[in-house]
Amino acid sequence: MGRKKVFSSVKAGEELLEAMASAIRNITEEIKKPVDSELSGSNRRAELKSIKESALDAKDLIVEYQKLENMIKELKETGGIEQTGDFSGGFSERYAER
Repeated sequence: MGRKKVFSSVKAGEELLEAMASAIRNITEEIKKPVDSELSGSNRRAELKSIKESALDAKDLIVEYQKLENMIKELKETGGIEQTGDFSGGFSERYAER
């Protein structure tokens, strides 16, 4: 019998960090490209708006990247997500029809 792969939150988080970093780099490279000088009017505005949206997307990704970095750091320090609640006799049980 083969071994069952164990899911690692830390490893998955690190893989996601790598993907996010790549996405941020790709968006940044797209933003760096100059706007076509032949564009005018609404086409030029649409291009500039697209660049602005890309910049905002990159900023949001950077913020989420930092949050994920902190989460991974916490997971490494604590060894995993700790159970914070005791679910015995919880909300559902108190109001269940008997």
